[in-house]
Amino acid sequence: MKKGWSPETWVSLRPLGTGLQKPNNFLEVFRALGENADNLGYAWRILRDGVCDGCALGTSGLKDWTIDGLHLCNIRLRLLRLNTMGPLDIKLLEDVEGLRTKSSAELRALGRLPCPMHRRKGEPGFTRISWDEALDRIGWRMCTAPPDRLGFYLTSRGTPNETYYVAQKAVRALGTNNIDNAARICHSPSTVALKESIGVAATTCSYTDLIGTDLVVFFGSNPAVNQPVLMKYLYYARKAGTQVVCVNPYQEPAMQHYWIPSNLESALFGTRITDRFFLVQPGGDSAFIAGTLKHLFEQDWLNHTFIAEHTSGFAAVKTMVDSSPWEELERLSGQSKQEMLEFALLLARADRAVLVWSMGITQHTQAEDTVQAIVNLGLARGYLGREGCGLMPIRGHSGVQGGAEMGAYASVFPGGISINPESAAALTQHWGFTVPDRPGLTVAEMLEGRLEMLWSVGGNFLETLPRPAQAEARLTEIPLRIHQDILLSSQMLVEPGEEVILLPATTRYEIPGGCTQTSTERRVIYSPEIPGPRIAEARWEGQVFQEMVARICKPELAEKVRFANTAAVREEIARVIPLYDGIQHLQARGDAFQYGGPHLCRDGVCLTPDGLAHFKAVTLPRSAVPEGAFRLVTRRGKQFNSMVHAPNDPINGAPRDAVLISQTDLQTLGLQPGQRIWLQNQSGTLAGQVFVADLRPGCLQVHWPEGNVLIDPAHRSTKARIPAYKEAYVYIHTQKPPQSQNPSPVASD
Repeated sequence: MKKGWSPETWVSLRPLGTGLQKPNNFLEVFRALGENADNLGYAWRILRDGVCDGCALGTSGLKDWTIDGLHLCNIRLRLLRLNTMGPLDIKLLEDVEGLRTKSSAELRALGRLPCPMHRRKGEPGFTRISWDEALDRIGWRMCTAPPDRLGFYLTSRGTPNETYYVAQKAVRALGTNNIDNAARICHSPSTVALKESIGVAATTCSYTDLIGTDLVVFFGSNPAVNQPVLMKYLYYARKAGTQVVCVNPYQEPAMQHYWIPSNLESALFGTRITDRFFLVQPGGDSAFIAGTLKHLFEQDWLNHTFIAEHTSGFAAVKTMVDSSPWEELERLSGQSKQEMLEFALLLARADRAVLVWSMGITQHTQAEDTVQAIVNLGLARGYLGREGCGLMPIRGHSGVQGGAEMGAYASVFPGGISINPESAAALTQHWGFTVPDRPGLTVAEMLEGRLEMLWSVGGNFLETLPRPAQAEARLTEIPLRIHQDILLSSQMLVEPGEEVILLPATTRYEIPGGCTQTSTERRVIYSPEIPGPRIAEARWEGQVFQEMVARICKPELAEKVRFANTAAVREEIARVIPLYDGIQHLQARGDAFQYGGPHLCRDGVCLTPDGLAHFKAVTLPRSAVPEGAFRLVTRRGKQFNSMVHAPNDPINGAPRDAVLISQTDLQTLGLQPGQRIWLQNQSGTLAGQVFVADLRPGCLQVHWPEGNVLIDPAHRSTKARIPAYKEAYVYIHTQKPPQSQNPSPVASD
């Protein structure tokens, strides 16, 4: 790595980027100090000793395992108050009508849920009940309803491995696989494709591989917003001579240049992050990759040794690519043959590279095929199983990777094992009770079925699922809803089908005995219990799930689902999930291990039955957009998942109602920046204002979750069944249009 400063990477000579559109990360520190002033000692202990409950980069305390120095991002600072605030006044819940007008941020600011609460249909609000009464009411429903009428959902924000494992085991003891978690709407297509192609559903490399490799490519990913800790790694990567490329419909400003507050050089002058942007059409990534492969084949820029010794299925991919006309690849990708050649040249010159992707790839109807296309590209160049190389589905939440691997999924058992009679029989042997042998319902399917009970640990379906009005209507049809969380959310206020029960939960830092999380790079990290104030009646979700099965529903299974402590949970995880052997030894601050080592598929040997990595020919998406319509993509702003933290995105200045549009389309339509417009399709209508951005012509971007009103809940990926948040089309209106099932393609009225 180059010593000293690197002026060639600087953004501006203005100290601290004064006057430029950028986040003020130093201001975030002072804001966090003010917010947590009433509990400052506890807040500091959480930052110093706990494992970050924000993104999945996985810092322990204020350091990580990749580089030396302080590591603290504004996401973690924004989430800190959720862990330190005191209880809310339960009188506020006596009549919820006044709470309905509050934003989610305002509801969170009211304080922690202090005790179990109950509300019947027709009642104006909630009344306090005891834990015993709450468990009795829940238990009666669980014991009388058919198992396939029960549904369970866990969020991924701050949820540790132990909670996922205990919950999914308890649910299966009840006789159902109807358990799902927030990982599904992030990377479940990656899980499917990677499992099929290389035998394991995780990133194959480490963060250190980003620093000093020849090339890093981001497909549909914006870590500057979603995983800001990563930007420090990219700073060092740039100093080490690594090229960075982004394939995305939007030339993300923070991926162009970024100011890293903990590094003096970058804090003062900023860092140029990306060398080249390729502005593909939304959903055009697989066609862009096919065109790139076509060039690699024609120019013979392939790793023939790796392909011959460590892969299968290459011929089928070559046949598919060879038969794809350039005209079609250009039309589907939105990129020219020349641009695809330039990308192929970057790969050809890179002996080593890391391919990174996120929700811009996974939230499409053919997402599994697009992930496979990225895998095909990596295999063609041999970017697997060696230093400086890897396939990296970068995770968004601290609990996402572990959530799937612990088996809190409707479609897989612990370890990511597919649900079938054989795997169910094996798990039955481990656990000593009969395990259901067919896949359960995903969360979207739960709301379409005839559930008698829904237990939601965190989350907010009104903000995370497409067409929120439909989600709300279906919540009102469920006789019993249980919402276990640390804070209020708008879905708790939805009218009961018959009754709603609120249960106060602990934060990860309050769990007795500590807990663990799994980072994007497969590092399993111990997070100790942090001494500090407590909500007296809050209980760890894992404890409640154990109690429900053992005390209420199936007392004969009491000893099979109960754990003495979280250490006992980790002991069982190590036995049931071989990859996690080592988790049983984690017991103190800083303890961690990386399952599989720094590189999976070491030396090209994969975890598939034949030991080979599998190429697979994919079908190119051909989703047509009607004349006059625009492709629509949802995006993140100043937020963490659906938790909006500011009305304006400090990175590009866009307000929450911004409709990002290219300068070309702005001029063609005769629109003006800031002009009021309406987007409409068959799912709904969204009001917004015009905001000019470096965007691919023909497409628009709006913030999520606000844009969910325009997303069709029936559009899902073929295998993982993830909603297609990045695949819709809309018409632009300059006057508020009438609600219509067949909106007309007009630019003005």
